[in-house]
Amino acid sequence: MAVISMKQFLAAGVHFGHQTKRWHPNMAPYIYGIKNGVHVIDLRQTLTKLKEAYEYVKASAEEGRVPLFVGTKIQIQRIVKEEADRCGCPYINFRWLGGLLTNFGTVKQSIARMKTFEEVAGEDGSYEGVIKKEALMMERKRVKLERSLGGVRNMKSVPSMLFITDCHKEQLALKEAQKLGIPVVGIADTNCDPTGIDFVIPGNDDSPRAVALYANVIATAVMEGLAARKQTRIESITEEKAAAKKAKPAAKAKEKETDVVSEAKAEEEKKPEAKAKEKKAEETPAKIKEEKTEAAPGPKSAETKVAAEKAKPEVKAKPEVKAKSEAKAKEKKAEVVTEAKSAVEKTPAKKTAATAKKAETASGKKVPAAKATKAKKLETKK
Repeated sequence: MAVISMKQFLAAGVHFGHQTKRWHPNMAPYIYGIKNGVHVIDLRQTLTKLKEAYEYVKASAEEGRVPLFVGTKIQIQRIVKEEADRCGCPYINFRWLGGLLTNFGTVKQSIARMKTFEEVAGEDGSYEGVIKKEALMMERKRVKLERSLGGVRNMKSVPSMLFITDCHKEQLALKEAQKLGIPVVGIADTNCDPTGIDFVIPGNDDSPRAVALYANVIATAVMEGLAARKQTRIESITEEKAAAKKAKPAAKAKEKETDVVSEAKAEEEKKPEAKAKEKKAEETPAKIKEEKTEAAPGPKSAETKVAAEKAKPEVKAKPEVKAKSEAKAKEKKAEVVTEAKSAVEKTPAKKTAATAKKAETASGKKVPAAKATKAKKLETKK
């Protein structure tokens, strides 16, 4: 809070109360004395209470809760609007509409209606394409709604807090806030009942300078709270980014570990496959050697061929193929037999020679060469 001294309070006339005959007994703890028939407010309590209200408003603004400024007196309407606009808060400075808080649904409809009138009017307020009489009627309605609801046009829900500059005059606002349980920060003069106010600020509520002092303190509290909220958000975002940056190398290291583990597992899985391949590689040259030995010619090649032919599995031929092959074999045998018969018929001498030779071999006696030559000549002559 900005440093506020007693001199500033005295200069603004914060200590002046109402006449003694118009006082409220509940304000007795905050009254310092009487002077010229007027109650004097204790400024020490005013200062402490204002600090408490400042701290509360700042803390609530840090949480995102903003107060609604309420002040409908003619002499303070401009001050309320300026301070509310400075801190970006909604305000009511013309007239408190009954049910503004308790019946906020219909108030939202009135705000939407005001916005439609503004759209029809356009930026210049010329009401293009509208009849003159209708334009005048719409402009009157728009001005009326603007005075009452212009400060709450951007308020989307019921406010979380109220700042009332005169709790005696704004009793409707105070009662509605009490019904809804909304906390109230209010200025209480000597003629006001402070029972329903959560944060009472005892002081003069008729002096524009005093009201400007209160509103300035509350507006600065809101601004500081919102600035702190923004700063915390920025810090949280930066922390999240830093944490994300830190998490990236850790995630990369974890990924590398997982990759190493997966590679090790893959190698372990590949080991039996590699062993099998090695065995196959060892077996293949042995097989090639065996094939070479089988294919290589040698003295016992005929025997090995016979053994191989015997070892070969018999291929079962089809019955039709078997029948054809048997028929061909029989034909060949018949041809061979006929040829042999014809050859025997043609060459009887050859038979005799062959028989003579067989007889010689059987008897073991040699036939003279002359007889053999004669026999050959006879054969040739025949």
